[in-house]
Amino acid sequence: MAPTRALLEHALTAGVTALDTAFNYDCYASHRVLARTARELLGRFEVSTKVGYFPDGHTLEPAKLRAAVEQTTAELGRTPDTVFLHNPEHDPPGLAAACEELASCRAAGLCRAWGIATWNPAPLLAAAPTVSVKPDVIMVRAGLAVRGEVLDAAERFTAELGAGDRWGMAPFAGNPNDPVWSKVDATVFLEPGQPASRIQAGLAAAFALPAVSRIALGTSSPQHLDELAAGVRYVARASVVDEYRELLRAGTEQ
Repeated sequence: MAPTRALLEHALTAGVTALDTAFNYDCYASHRVLARTARELLGRFEVSTKVGYFPDGHTLEPAKLRAAVEQTTAELGRTPDTVFLHNPEHDPPGLAAACEELASCRAAGLCRAWGIATWNPAPLLAAAPTVSVKPDVIMVRAGLAVRGEVLDAAERFTAELGAGDRWGMAPFAGNPNDPVWSKVDATVFLEPGQPASRIQAGLAAAFALPAVSRIALGTSSPQHLDELAAGVRYVARASVVDEYRELLRAGTEQ
């Protein structure tokens, strides 16, 4: 669901200055809706988006990717800051050519940076050596809902491609309002005595599972946005993160 004008204004007040969307969101109207809703506010945000899904299905065909990036720029009325390949694990053999196309889009000034957004990078590991261009950023799932083998694959994939940065997404499995998150006590990841809520502690853990510099998540609630924005000051304890990862690996091996 596209953010409202009021929520965008509130986000800026809360110190949130980045928006993440995709070509296929909101029935392929996300960029037009965002531009119409944000108007002059859009220039105050860093905008990332994704290409790869089309009305006739998912494809990494270079010509379709470039056309989507060009359409994105036209609909936003500005150059997107970052464009990601959207879930290329659906077509690992097409990864190298698709990466070259997005690198070409960056060189042509159609975006300022490019990257890969993958729900599960494990299927892409075998194709990684065929990629000859270095992505600016890799976006992967992050947080307590991610399986251990996916966390390991995210770290391997980032290293294999020599990506300059790694971002996280979906730290609460796509639904931070699910009652389960009020029952998961992630505060064990923090130093004792810190006044973080369980959601804030879960966000802190997500920044370390795997290590990411930023996290994309969705909310339509100003109160929830405030809680999350205030939660970025908490940092998970490395010793607890390491212990948790070892437990995940042990569970995978059994």
